[in-house]
Amino acid sequence: MSRPVLIVLAALSVAFALFTGLAFQRGILGSSRQATAIGGPFHLVDQAGRATDEGVLKGKWSAVFFGFTDCPEACPTTLLALGQAEKLLGAKAGEIQTVFISLDPERDTPKVLQNYLSNTAFPRRTVGLTGTAAQVAGAAGAYHVFYQKAGEGPGYTINHSTITYLMSPRGRFVCVIPYGVAPDLLARMIDAAMQQGPGAGSCRA
Repeated sequence: MSRPVLIVLAALSVAFALFTGLAFQRGILGSSRQATAIGGPFHLVDQAGRATDEGVLKGKWSAVFFGFTDCPEACPTTLLALGQAEKLLGAKAGEIQTVFISLDPERDTPKVLQNYLSNTAFPRRTVGLTGTAAQVAGAAGAYHVFYQKAGEGPGYTINHSTITYLMSPRGRFVCVIPYGVAPDLLARMIDAAMQQGPGAGSCRA
C-alpha cells in the first residue's frame, strides 16, 4: 500500500474518532441504552504477563485507550496528556488508572508494553493489556473500537480510533474523551465525574 493511501486512511481514522467522540458528547450516540453497551467482558494479559479481565476496571476510575506501541502520534500524545492530567488531579490521582489496550498483538508482547509504558511522562498508574488477535478483537468489539492493519512487512501500522473512554469504579461507561483534549480540561472532566460518584453519568467540566 502506497504512503499517500496510508496517510488518507490515517486521516479518515482520526476523523471517524473525532466524530464519534463529539457524537457521544452531544447525545447523538449517547442514549442510556447505548451507553451501557460500551464495555464488557474481555480476557487479556497485562504487562507482567498476568491473565486479566474486565475486573481490572473495578474499584478505580479508568481511562481506557486502545492503541499500539509503534503508534507515531495519537497514542503517545494521549498518554502524555493523561500523565499531565494525573499530576493536575493531585491527591485524587490515586483514584484513577489508565488502561492501555494494544491493537497490535503481533508485536506488542507484555515485555514490549512494559518497556513502552515505563516512560516517566506517561501516567504512573497504567495497566497495559495485550493478548491473542482474537482476544484483542473481542475487547475492541466490546468498546466499538475501529482498527485496521495497514501495510505489509515489519513496518506495517495500525489505523485506529483515538478516543478515550472514562469508566467508573463500577466498570461502567461514563463518557468519551475526544482526542486532543488539553490536560487541564482532561483533568477537569475526570474530576467532574469523580464529584458525581461511582454512578456518574457524565464528565462535563
